[in-house]
Amino acid sequence: MAVLNQTLSRIQPLYQEVVEKAWERIDNLTKPIGSLGKLEEIAAQVTGITGKIYNRVEKKNIVIMCADNGVAEESVSACPQSVTAAVTNNFTRGITGVNALAAFAKADITIVDVGVKADFRNAQIINRKIAYGTKNMLKEPAMTRQEAIRAIETGIEIADNLAKDGVDLLGTGEMGVGNTATSAAILSVLAGIAPDVVVGKGSGLTETQHEHKKRIVRQAVALHHPDRKDVIDVLSKVGGFDIAALCGCFLGAARHRIPIVMDGLISSVAALCAYRFNSLVRDYLFPSHLSAEPGATYVMEELRLEPPLHMNMRLGEGSGCPLAFNMIEAALYMMNHMGTFEDAAIDIGPYVDIR
Repeated sequence: MAVLNQTLSRIQPLYQEVVEKAWERIDNLTKPIGSLGKLEEIAAQVTGITGKIYNRVEKKNIVIMCADNGVAEESVSACPQSVTAAVTNNFTRGITGVNALAAFAKADITIVDVGVKADFRNAQIINRKIAYGTKNMLKEPAMTRQEAIRAIETGIEIADNLAKDGVDLLGTGEMGVGNTATSAAILSVLAGIAPDVVVGKGSGLTETQHEHKKRIVRQAVALHHPDRKDVIDVLSKVGGFDIAALCGCFLGAARHRIPIVMDGLISSVAALCAYRFNSLVRDYLFPSHLSAEPGATYVMEELRLEPPLHMNMRLGEGSGCPLAFNMIEAALYMMNHMGTFEDAAIDIGPYVDIR
């Protein structure tokens, strides 16, 4: 708990004076004021994070937390649990969706086993296994409180190490059969929304299977009565090691003043957990796309964020992050290289702020 508490105490707000100076430059660039929309907002937010008007991304990395979930025993996913281990290993082979998109964006990947129900002999997978999957939350708490803390602190450790390695833009991904059920359960409790509203079809379910999944999540939440004011209690009772570890990544990124990108529903729920620990985390968050999972809209409302992309994606793995990386880098390039009204010999007088 010491690492978690120390991290929470060191998260600071944006450098507001730098943000104001950034907006002065952005509004003086040779364009109608506000005409580049979210690109302008991204550029200003990054300046507030780094304290510098001009920024360039040197090292990008997507952290993928991998873990199994005991609730998979209840047939809440179309995939057998063995898929978690198979895909975790495939991340190291460079053949998955996030591998292809990350390579296109020239981003590295960090693969972490925090609870896969298998052993790996693979140097490319960081072993931080807490257990061979969580317990079945329909029958008992998914993990102990201490295990939840350990998972969170594992995520903080990974973020700390990447910060030391010079990574200046982070993304978040996950792999774990059944984790759309756990993420929906967490969101349901933290946001006070009925499970039926936020439970989606995950990797693909029939209508009958979908109704079954809703029932399982509803029963698990009712069984444990998680305290929505205690994030650790919620994670330990109806969460997963992957979500808890990603929560730690968001906290660690904020602690080190590193912009961090959310993928879809699962990593966004982890971001919500981090935000509930410390609301300043929101200053460091960048959404990528709006997942096709029904809970995605609700978690964005809780975070008061709007994903710039709506692409009907629901793969997970961190696959939305490379797309957001490209947008962030485009925004920074705009900030660094676009000319001002003075450079263009244009009178700013006639222009009206259209925001």
